[in-house]
Amino acid sequence: MKKLSLRTRVLTGAVAVAALGAGTFGAMSANASTPAAAPAAAVRADAANDNLQQTTHLTVAAATKAAKATLDAAKKENQRVSVAVVDRNGNTVVTLRGDGAGPQSYDAAQKKAFTAVSWNAPTSELAKRLVNAPTLKDIPGTLFLAGGAPVQVSGAPIAGIGVAGAPSGDLDEKFAQAGVASLAR
Repeated sequence: MKKLSLRTRVLTGAVAVAALGAGTFGAMSANASTPAAAPAAAVRADAANDNLQQTTHLTVAAATKAAKATLDAAKKENQRVSVAVVDRNGNTVVTLRGDGAGPQSYDAAQKKAFTAVSWNAPTSELAKRLVNAPTLKDIPGTLFLAGGAPVQVSGAPIAGIGVAGAPSGDLDEKFAQAGVASLAR
């Protein structure tokens, strides 16, 4: 075995000591940290708590039922549409693209549903508001064309159904209303 020079032995020893020291320091640092603070007293979360608000949301099953009823209503009139159901916050719950529906219909249905739930009104009514407030159409994610209908409980919006793809917005909205009506059955 070849004998190492003094310089090589000193450097090798220094590296070993540094590595050992770093490992020891890391272990000491990890163990020397202050203990975690004691958890705060639990807050009782119940309906009487003033910090909570209860809301109503459609289940996925109900949203799917409404979407299928919407597509069925369109199919009876030989219309190829897409339907979207969004929750009270405008998040998509269910989207169905009917057989033969145009590629633009999917996105348009989502925007109509979002618009209907956001303003708690059918989009055909909201489109009329553009006369007095034309910049409404500039709000991201909205589409002020007939074809969206809100789903309400005690007058408050809990969801929106949007339909796109029929030759007229009136037909789109008629099919959306069929989806809303299916939830009452």
